Amino acid sequence: MDPAGLIKAVRRRRGLTQADLARRAGTSQPVISAYERGHRDPTYSTLRKLVEAGGERLQLDAALPPSDLPPPADVFEHARRLLDVLSLADAIPTRRRSRVLTAPRLVSR
Repeated sequence: MDPAGLIKAVRRRRGLTQADLARRAGTSQPVISAYERGHRDPTYSTLRKLVEAGGERLQLDAALPPSDLPPPADVFEHARRLLDVLSLADAIPTRRRSRVLTAPRLVSR
């Protein structure tokens, strides 16, 4: 859920007006309105403060996206996959670098 939807949902669940939430959070109603409409993005600490002013607690959870590849069956399968990735990385062509360092010349007068 985006911050705008979260602020609005917390406020409505608690039966608060934008002015009520603003008063509890120590800000103004136009600021709450701007956050709820997505015209402003609150920082994490501001979002936490607004959610707590609404009587709830903000909890963040990070998760890896689902993988199409099943987990390796054993250590040998894991090693085979690692070798495949390393072989693929090794096959990517590299760009030749010049042996001469090219940089702007500084001249003092």
